[in-house]
Amino acid sequence: MDETTASKATRVLGAVSLVGLALLVLFGLVISGPDNASVGVDANGAPTGQGEVVRIMYVHVPTAIIAFLAFFVTVAGSIGYLVRRSEWWDLVAHASAELGAVLLFATLVTGALWGEPTWGTYWEWQDARLTTTAVLFFLVLGYLAVRRLPLERDRRSRLAAVVGLLLGPATIVCHYATTWWRTLHQGPTISRLDPQIEGTMLFSLMLGMAVFLALYAWLLLHRFRVLWLENRVEDLGLDVALAERRAEAATPPAGPTPTGVSS
Repeated sequence: MDETTASKATRVLGAVSLVGLALLVLFGLVISGPDNASVGVDANGAPTGQGEVVRIMYVHVPTAIIAFLAFFVTVAGSIGYLVRRSEWWDLVAHASAELGAVLLFATLVTGALWGEPTWGTYWEWQDARLTTTAVLFFLVLGYLAVRRLPLERDRRSRLAAVVGLLLGPATIVCHYATTWWRTLHQGPTISRLDPQIEGTMLFSLMLGMAVFLALYAWLLLHRFRVLWLENRVEDLGLDVALAERRAEAATPPAGPTPTGVSS
């Protein structure tokens, strides 16, 4: 068995991801300027734009989009497992959900940091996007909790797959929350024919998308392989336990030593 989960392809992908992160820091913090709209003021004299705070967007938006992608991969993996009972699909769903949870947590944290200077509050439960994102986060935590239940593997995987299917509609509702309801959260920034940003800001945002996508793919491959190895260790432990039980059953019990017998 290999001593590492890395391969030539994953090493290349990892190097690309790390270089991309360095470029994202460069463009997001240095080359890309502040929100140009900040030069204006409203009737109260407050800036109408976001200024330097807009730089959080280069992490907040990509982590949200890639987290949604990760959850749809989990849904696809769940369907694949329920239909084919394939360990491959099961592990893909599991690994993608873990990464999606991490990415969505990063989305919540950066969103709170962005919201305080923009809205004057870190969190607002009446905002549909924030509330649906929180629900989605707790749902994926529930999915991962099911993965830890002390059940036979196939039964645990089936139960997790059923819960995993719920991530699909929950993700769709979260994504369209700003379209279906009035919220503090701004609407789509780049999904329109006329993007709301341009120039180095748009490039930095697109770079963030590409970087976090590459990072997700890199980590997904490694996490999949780790989970596969964990299953092999579990199988090995089960085989050893069964062999020991069979050996015990095949060995006749030792009877009492006869007494009062002379030679």
